[in-house]
Amino acid sequence: GWGGGGAMESAAKGGFVLANLAEVVERVLGFLPTKALLRAACVCRLWRECARRTLRTRQRIAWVSALEPGPPESHALVRALARELEKVHVLPQTVLYIADAETFSGHEECHEQKKARKRNSKETALALEKLLPKRCQVLGLVTPGIVVTPMGSSSNQPQEIEEGEAGFALLFPKIDGVKIHTFHFSKDVKNRVFDESKFAEAGLKNNPDLRVVLLFGYNSWKTGATRFLHQIVNPLNEKSIILAGGQVESFTSLTSENNHAQPGDACGVVGLAFSGPQIQSATVLLDQDVADERTAEAAMQRLKAANIPEHNAIGFMFACVGRGYRHYKTKRNMEADAFRKFFPNVPLFGFFGHGEIGCDRIVTGNFVLRECNDIKDDLLHGYTTVMTLIHLGSTK
Repeated sequence: GWGGGGAMESAAKGGFVLANLAEVVERVLGFLPTKALLRAACVCRLWRECARRTLRTRQRIAWVSALEPGPPESHALVRALARELEKVHVLPQTVLYIADAETFSGHEECHEQKKARKRNSKETALALEKLLPKRCQVLGLVTPGIVVTPMGSSSNQPQEIEEGEAGFALLFPKIDGVKIHTFHFSKDVKNRVFDESKFAEAGLKNNPDLRVVLLFGYNSWKTGATRFLHQIVNPLNEKSIILAGGQVESFTSLTSENNHAQPGDACGVVGLAFSGPQIQSATVLLDQDVADERTAEAAMQRLKAANIPEHNAIGFMFACVGRGYRHYKTKRNMEADAFRKFFPNVPLFGFFGHGEIGCDRIVTGNFVLRECNDIKDDLLHGYTTVMTLIHLGSTK
């Protein structure tokens, strides 16, 4: 025990600092991922206050990507999320996850003796939701293909994954001056006319701060589905709002409404609405004529010309299953590569689906607008790609 006293004394001093000096505590807590930070918040009042302040500063979007198939019993995205949520530095308030339809609820081939283990999409969805904070709003979609930026850096090369197991989850923390909410409209079998008062309830009407609406139609093969989608899209088609999205295979999670008991044969629209005066966004449509590197890059140049700030921004790509490498004559990853060339530090996410929603449009503070044409309902397309950029305000 030589020098034992000295060690005790310096430990006591360290203890004093960590129990009383907020700026030191905050500095230390700043290194912790969110889950560890929430545990540290239970230590004492000072730590709780410091943890709260630290959390409030964490307003960058985080994301979890799954690109590698794994063991058959769970989807790669479930495993990636379970692992990465221990490390993320945000507290998710809203989560958008998209996974490939094939393996999210696919069959696993087995021998006669063993019972075939079928992945059930409801089970997979619940496994994902369980990992997230209780009060988090979750919108989950499954689509034929996935566009995803690998984890680690927003400048990683985005990947177009047209077949095979893949998925991503975008984790939106609480962001000052930005409100994100989910909505859902399902087609009422009895009424042919959509009740537009539902728009106001969903914050899509009489909301002067509404900037971007991402819309996803599901069960689009049903009779009346396209007509229903028009009934939703047309009234929202205002020049001051960016509308973008597409037709997905199905939606698997929508926690804020607790309406899991969707009749399996219903069709409808789910989505995310982004409101806030500081949001800026632009979108371009790549139509069928865009069929090589030069024309794809010209479209990205149009998006770049919108001058949307690129820090704290995310890109979305909604493409038709008919595009991708078949459309570009065996050249893979063409559109994602073109995006990366012009936006070196913006992560890109999205899917290959059964139809696209969007047009050329820019929404910024001073609000300039160039639209391809003035035909009101030119928002639903096939064999196109919609590229959208959303800037969520300046994060210091």
